[in-house]
Amino acid sequence: MTTRAVIYARYSSDRQSTTSAEDQARLCRTRIDKEGWDLVEVFADLAISGATRNRPGLDALMSRTNAFDILVAESLDRLSRDQEDIAGLYKRLRFAGIRIVTLSEGEISELHIGLKGTMGALFLKDLGEKTRRGQIGRVAQGRIPGGLSYGYRRMVALGTDGEPERGLRDIDEAQAGVVRRIFEEYTAGRSPRAIAETLNGEGVPSPSGKMWRANTINGNRERGNGILHNELYAGIISYNRQSFVRDPVSRKRVARPNPRDQWVTHEVPALRIIDEQSWAAAQRRLEHGQALSPARQRRPKRLLSGLVTCGTCGGTFTIIGRDRWGCSTARETGTCNNGRSIVDTQLETRILGALRERMFEPDAVAAYIEEYRQAFTAQQKDRHKAHRGLEKREAEATRRITRLTLAIADGANAFAEIRSVLEEQIATRERCRRDLADLDAEPVLALMPNLAESYRRSVVQLGAALRGDAIEQEQARQALRALIDQIVASPAPDKRGVALEIRGRFAQMIDLANEKSAPRGTPDCMSKMVAGTGFEPVTFRL
Repeated sequence: MTTRAVIYARYSSDRQSTTSAEDQARLCRTRIDKEGWDLVEVFADLAISGATRNRPGLDALMSRTNAFDILVAESLDRLSRDQEDIAGLYKRLRFAGIRIVTLSEGEISELHIGLKGTMGALFLKDLGEKTRRGQIGRVAQGRIPGGLSYGYRRMVALGTDGEPERGLRDIDEAQAGVVRRIFEEYTAGRSPRAIAETLNGEGVPSPSGKMWRANTINGNRERGNGILHNELYAGIISYNRQSFVRDPVSRKRVARPNPRDQWVTHEVPALRIIDEQSWAAAQRRLEHGQALSPARQRRPKRLLSGLVTCGTCGGTFTIIGRDRWGCSTARETGTCNNGRSIVDTQLETRILGALRERMFEPDAVAAYIEEYRQAFTAQQKDRHKAHRGLEKREAEATRRITRLTLAIADGANAFAEIRSVLEEQIATRERCRRDLADLDAEPVLALMPNLAESYRRSVVQLGAALRGDAIEQEQARQALRALIDQIVASPAPDKRGVALEIRGRFAQMIDLANEKSAPRGTPDCMSKMVAGTGFEPVTFRL
């Protein structure tokens, strides 16, 4: 019986040679020819770390474990440098009856997994420590170890070895003038929001090139970021303000602030933008703000936090004062003219009352359910058509990926062009697969009799639970928030107050009345699903 083999190649960063994966594939192909195996496919991940779990090439390989008998790679760390991941890959491949053979270690066994997995993890740790030592050394030389701060520009200079020196900065006078202005206005008593509003009104670009916001100026004291907290403006390089750890589930890097005594600092008077007196005055005012009473600090999230948006600009409605909601864009940037606000208790009372009295009137429920069923039938027909089209596109992308990876293995010269097209086809295939997953058949709605009355009773019970003990309140909050997709707050036509529009999730409303959870895949049927004569029972104003 013919032994089927696949190749996996990977290199870690854009700074490595683009021919690295091609070289790996060529060496593996030589080994396959020597053993007399049949090469089925070549999988590659370009410029992706071995600590990354989800890689397009590796994911594609693991989805085709029924198509090969042996996996060939240059070394075990090409598959992964993470102990947990390499052990998991080995178990999955062994379960599928697949052997792993590398050019460096030979056929892989449990012993290799334990030892090489540990060595890979230690390599990453050691690499991180070396990088940190190098950056501390750069700080000691008056170099910037991180990115480019607002107010500065990069300097280009060559060292004695002819290589570019990293971390050199010079003051950008145009941006430095904006920084000085922010400090002057802040120490004079203006708030970060007022300063941001003025800068936006004058068309001054922010550090990101977008709109200025209060937190761009105020920043975070613990992390030492934001215009007012950036010590570089006082002529001090600060390094190690935060550490990064990798989340074991998502594999994303998470920043955590370090204690002040772990910071590494170095004075660079040539980069000072703010004089000592102005810097000290700004820090005193910032410290005073930190010492405000709890009533004037950030309040806890409310029942409707994150659900209310501005009907004028589409921005977020948040708590802008003591127990009052308002447009954050109008307050922070001054680019929205919706200056209306609403008291927290009034907002919750109006929303609860509307849900209880208006959303599920019997005639409205009957009409909506009928239109939903009609729309559902039409949607199913469209879904089947779309499913066939996606399957065709996925199959075509898979064929192209196979041809491109074989071209890499055969030593094609236009490697950069092939890589670009390969990445595009992999992305196309993944999009098709995600879209296909979204087209799974939806379950048939099961509606109980007297739905409207049952729903009203449930909302009344929710209102009572919101006034109950802590556990009841939390459960009620979660249930109530599941009913509301969005609340739009606009200026009332009579020039006073706020007009509210609720957009609800019909599937969850049915579940509330039935007192059960929505089946997986049930659509959140909103007004866009209703094509009737102006009747929209899940989008209404009050």
